[in-house]
Amino acid sequence: MTGRINKTGIFALSALLILFYISCSKKSNPTDEPAANGFDKTAMLTNYADNLIIPAYEQTQAKLTLLQTTVNTFLATPNPTTQTALKAVFKDSYLQIERISVLEFGPSRNNAFIGFINTLPANTMKKVGEKTDLAIMEENIASGSWNLVQNSAIHQQGFPALDYLFFANDAVAKFTDANSANRKKYVQDVLNRIKSLLDQTLSNWKSTYRSQFIANTKSDSGSPISYMLNQFAYEMDMLKGPRIGWPFGTQSGGVQFPELCEAYYSGLSLDLAIENMNSLKNMFTGNNSGKGISDLLTALGNKQLKDEILNQFSVVDAKLKAIPAPLSSALANNKPAIEDANKEIQLLLRLIKTDAVSKLGVQISYVDNDGD
Repeated sequence: MTGRINKTGIFALSALLILFYISCSKKSNPTDEPAANGFDKTAMLTNYADNLIIPAYEQTQAKLTLLQTTVNTFLATPNPTTQTALKAVFKDSYLQIERISVLEFGPSRNNAFIGFINTLPANTMKKVGEKTDLAIMEENIASGSWNLVQNSAIHQQGFPALDYLFFANDAVAKFTDANSANRKKYVQDVLNRIKSLLDQTLSNWKSTYRSQFIANTKSDSGSPISYMLNQFAYEMDMLKGPRIGWPFGTQSGGVQFPELCEAYYSGLSLDLAIENMNSLKNMFTGNNSGKGISDLLTALGNKQLKDEILNQFSVVDAKLKAIPAPLSSALANNKPAIEDANKEIQLLLRLIKTDAVSKLGVQISYVDNDGD
């Protein structure tokens, strides 16, 4: 049996990613706590909570409010001009979602927040012969009946669904056809669900979780440091797999699936991938507003590893920016650039998922999407 899988296999693997948002699979016992050499972990965690995490959620609220306003304008007068104006605001909001993807722990994980608003891809097929989620979404719109709360609808909502609804080839026309009222209602329900999950997540952080987060300075399973390192590694796995690798064919014997690209219809895949990487780097360093995980590595005697990771972030950023947009076209037309990026992404993943995790006494506890 080879390591290659077909398109159905890719879709089956994507279903496994949902498990990360709903439960966490532990692989082994935590290691001994490394000596911090006087490093103030409480100050580091306070910086994360007060200067990075809570403000990021507040910024997301502001951007979502603007998106809702712009969507209302488009829905009132759906035409290419209002669609173009919507795309600019949609892009800004989607970039913000990439900035908070790394925060999928605590209240966010409890609410399956990122899972419901940005699970990839948007056109998943769970078994051979089953309808795609986009087909199910169209049927629901036609019937006027849907339930976005159930887990089976996780691919039928969030930003991937909005990307399709707003920017597919015939998107504008569908907002004026016989099902336009239902389609507009579906869009509003998707936006309202995003807002509800976001508001609940931020409220939980401010009311109870902030104090719990700051108080736990351990590195064992369930600690903030463990959560953050696991999320760093997970986001790198997402970049290597669903965001770049799966569309490129790394898990399907070279058979490419451009429609699996994140934000395929708006063509924002590369912008989102680059922003996701920038957010990981900012979280790793503490974003220059205070101490971060990078400083903890240095305190533990691993400055060289920290420098290697920071340098590799820059290398990956440059390689991603060297790929011509849109990614869906570059898959076939610029293979060397994507192969170069994949190679550097894999190296950064190893530095974080193996080297940094080991030095910080953390265990990787999520289900890998392809076994590296």
